[in-house]
Amino acid sequence: MKPLAFRAEAGLLTKGVEDMELWFLYAIGAAIFAGLTTVLAKIGLKDVDSHLATAIRTMVVVAFLWIIVFAVGSQDGIWRMDGTTWIVLILSGLATGGAWLCRFRALKFGNVNKVTPITKSSTILTMLLAFIFLREPLGWITIVAMVLMGTGTWMMLELKKTKKSGDVEKNPRKSWIIFAVLAAVFASLVAIFGSIGVSDMDASLWTAIRTVIVALLSWLMVYATGGQKEIKKIKIKSWVFLVLSGLATGASWLFFYHALQIGNASLVVPIDQLSIVITMGFARLFLGERFSKQSLIGLAILTIGILLPVFAT
Repeated sequence: MKPLAFRAEAGLLTKGVEDMELWFLYAIGAAIFAGLTTVLAKIGLKDVDSHLATAIRTMVVVAFLWIIVFAVGSQDGIWRMDGTTWIVLILSGLATGGAWLCRFRALKFGNVNKVTPITKSSTILTMLLAFIFLREPLGWITIVAMVLMGTGTWMMLELKKTKKSGDVEKNPRKSWIIFAVLAAVFASLVAIFGSIGVSDMDASLWTAIRTVIVALLSWLMVYATGGQKEIKKIKIKSWVFLVLSGLATGASWLFFYHALQIGNASLVVPIDQLSIVITMGFARLFLGERFSKQSLIGLAILTIGILLPVFAT
């Protein structure tokens, strides 16, 4: 990656940050909006089927992203896409749909402070896949970071210490753990496909097209389960938070794929995963979820693991 050159025409930077790499700024932006997405979605999911909620917010993201595409004039790029790009794009869309459906299914029955650490463990798998398929370096610093992230995630789960909180362990539907793990696997594939796909096309257009694929998959799931019958029962509060969650997701994706376009996936993804800190903070502030000393220590270890490969580069 080359040092960032000042781009006056972009209107995104000032001279005070000339020397800061643009991919880092984009990744931070993605993390902030991703953190907001989870908490907003959790509130919106309260009385709504998880598949239906995913489909609704996906439509919000689709509208948001295509407005951006036409605003910047990148829509013509769709005619220059070759067969390989389309294949990677479709695979990315399917992986994204799988990640979303699994993640919000997990959030439906699990606390944010338990689901989020598992889904964020996708960073570890992404680093491994980036090494195998993208030939990105995997030195001892990266390995140490992966160990720290794994350790921090495990400490944050505390699956046996939630009897007083009425968490998922007391709920017979414990499958949220499985869905959270599947969400992490799909999310890692999304990052790899995204890193491959956006290298030769506009990131906004890439994101907009793949979101259409996600929307189609989401609505197929809704109709397959009969969830469309519940639309009339959705409360105004749920509508508001689902829409806000969709807008936050769209913003997060735009930043994320612009970062992938000019940065290494093994560095961009860890920075994006800092959204866990934002998510946990909002979960405490707005959802009233509490964290034990062990959980906070785990969060600190996880954060160090996330930042280590970035600042050691």
